Amino acid sequence: MGGDRIAAPLAADNHGDRAEKKRVVTLGNVRLRDQDTNEIILIPTPSSDPNDPLNWPQWYKYYMATVICLAMMICNFLAAGPSIAMVNITMEFFVGAHPGRNPKLFHEAVAKVAYFFTTCALMQGIGNFFWVPVANKWGRRPTYVFSYLIYFAAAVWLCFERSYGGFLAGRVIMGFGAGAAETIAPITIADIFFLHERGTVMALYSSFLAVGVAIGLIISGVITIDHHWRVIFQVASALVGLVLLIAFFAFPETAYIRETTPNNSDDNSSTGTPNQRSSTEKNPVATISDPESPPRNRATALKKASYLSTLKIFHGTITRESFFKLTVRPLGLICLPPVLWAALVEAATIGFLVAMTSNVEIAYEATYKFKSWQVGVCFVSALVGSLAGIPLGGWWGDKVADYFTKRNNGIRDPEMRLPAMIPAMITAPLGLVVFGMGIERGAHWMVPNVGIGLLNFAIVQGTNVALVYVIDAYRPVAGEITLAVMGFKSLFGFLLSFYTNTWVQQAGYLNAYGTMAAISAAVLVCWIPLYFWGKTIRHVTWSWPVISYIHWSEDREVGE
Repeated sequence: MGGDRIAAPLAADNHGDRAEKKRVVTLGNVRLRDQDTNEIILIPTPSSDPNDPLNWPQWYKYYMATVICLAMMICNFLAAGPSIAMVNITMEFFVGAHPGRNPKLFHEAVAKVAYFFTTCALMQGIGNFFWVPVANKWGRRPTYVFSYLIYFAAAVWLCFERSYGGFLAGRVIMGFGAGAAETIAPITIADIFFLHERGTVMALYSSFLAVGVAIGLIISGVITIDHHWRVIFQVASALVGLVLLIAFFAFPETAYIRETTPNNSDDNSSTGTPNQRSSTEKNPVATISDPESPPRNRATALKKASYLSTLKIFHGTITRESFFKLTVRPLGLICLPPVLWAALVEAATIGFLVAMTSNVEIAYEATYKFKSWQVGVCFVSALVGSLAGIPLGGWWGDKVADYFTKRNNGIRDPEMRLPAMIPAMITAPLGLVVFGMGIERGAHWMVPNVGIGLLNFAIVQGTNVALVYVIDAYRPVAGEITLAVMGFKSLFGFLLSFYTNTWVQQAGYLNAYGTMAAISAAVLVCWIPLYFWGKTIRHVTWSWPVISYIHWSEDREVGE
């Protein structure tokens, strides 16, 4: 859409004088293209303040996106990477446990060492019930800085910890700090980018979510060739420290309070939608052919904040909503069918990848006699799959949504993105079956590698489409939406990783992963009924009495 022109945001049902246009928030139902000129409408409306993140130069926005993705990658690097040395870690913490000399003791010890990774993954999800309310109440910057400070301290601690109990405690604390970047990244992206730009950037987010695991496994495997497995934590500590420095010195606050006035229309009372808002800004048409030049309406009367002022950790309170309400809202949001489906998509893709990585070294060692570093190198296929998923999850998703928007006279519904789920609907189940079959039948090692690549492709492509869909539908509570989705995924992955080894031993790889494939297919295919009836479902469920408490306050509105 690079050659399109931008027009002022319009309400979906208002086509009068452009200076009097009003923006209406109806759970993601917005006019994205002008009915008369077919120009793209900026959603949300940028203010005249040079400190508004929507007014930042395009190059700076993509710098911020790069830092976000780097933080995302590193948060999963140390969470999953050391699992590649599961055998060596087990033999160090449990003397006498050896896969050849004492297999019974070894398998019992492996189950205990697995807690290092399952509890960390669980805390990455649970910890966000604290971090996301902090980000919504006091800003994104303090959340990034303090969470990474905890992550860094835990990583350094584990370089030296020798006891099993101490190491487990360190991993739990590490998970608490490491999970924040994963969940507040979509909020930060939505702070900076307009609605029509988010699909591609969110695809990068989903990609680095998966790439972090793959990079962690690859680098950790290479480190174990000539070094002790603890060197993994030493290298990771340096990387975490680097991101912490970037977050403190070169990552300003992105939360911005937009001046809006309530619209006294009674329309929303009949639909059960959130309070409607009308913008106080008037936006003339601006072209996006030169992304470096801001639209003409951006006045320079307001002074741009100095660099030193951006280094402040706290910039005031963002919302009047109570911390308690911000904390419990995700528990209510998960009851909404679109949010529950997005959470199931994450669980049926990323959750199964967690199960796969918790078992992968044992599987490759038993089938192919691979060493740790060889197993790590196999995850190059995960990198390839993740990179291939970026354009189909972002650019393709935007194109699909824009195609249906044009056919709908310029009005965008979040469901218009859902047909882009088709590639993931095919590749996720296929990848799981190929992996299980390859291990079960002792096929060439490239066969399960292809399965890993296909699953990672589906993770980047499909989960991005699903997550952007629900964020578009419930944008003012994007943080709580992401928390509900990611928290459910973390819990599912935690529980599944406990039983993967036992399940595989009892049922065999083909049957176990075949069952996962069937579950994945059943979840992903649900985009079809949501495409046809999702809009009705969203509005009907929003007016349920049990959902009323999670309705957001007016000061959470951002004009979408």
